[in-house]
Amino acid sequence: MLILVISAAVFHLPIRGSVVLLLLALGLFVASNLALGLTFSTISTNQMQAQQLAQFTLMPSFMLSGFMFPFRGMPAWAQWIGEIFPTTHAIRIVRGVLLKGDGAGAIAPELWPIALFTLIVIGAAVWSYRETLD
Repeated sequence: MLILVISAAVFHLPIRGSVVLLLLALGLFVASNLALGLTFSTISTNQMQAQQLAQFTLMPSFMLSGFMFPFRGMPAWAQWIGEIFPTTHAIRIVRGVLLKGDGAGAIAPELWPIALFTLIVIGAAVWSYRETLD
């Protein structure tokens, strides 16, 4: 919220859509990243391994999301991989809601891939969970 307020006040970012809708959609994005972290913690044997797994996915997530480079300007294989990451869809949601004033119906095609990713990753975390008595 703080970044959104500063963006509007300092940089005159036009907010054309619903901030509540944006926050709800980004809540799902946060849940997907938390699920990914949970999965990394369940499959890792130590903290260093979990950090390496997180770094291994962080850079491709940003580089292939359309945040740094135009998404449609990337090769087809990079676009295909980029569609897997929730960051790609979250960026589209933010642009749509803030700049175009998109509603729930317009962002729904971007919400279901994030939800599917979250369910798959949570499923992987549950499947790989092991109880230890250290």
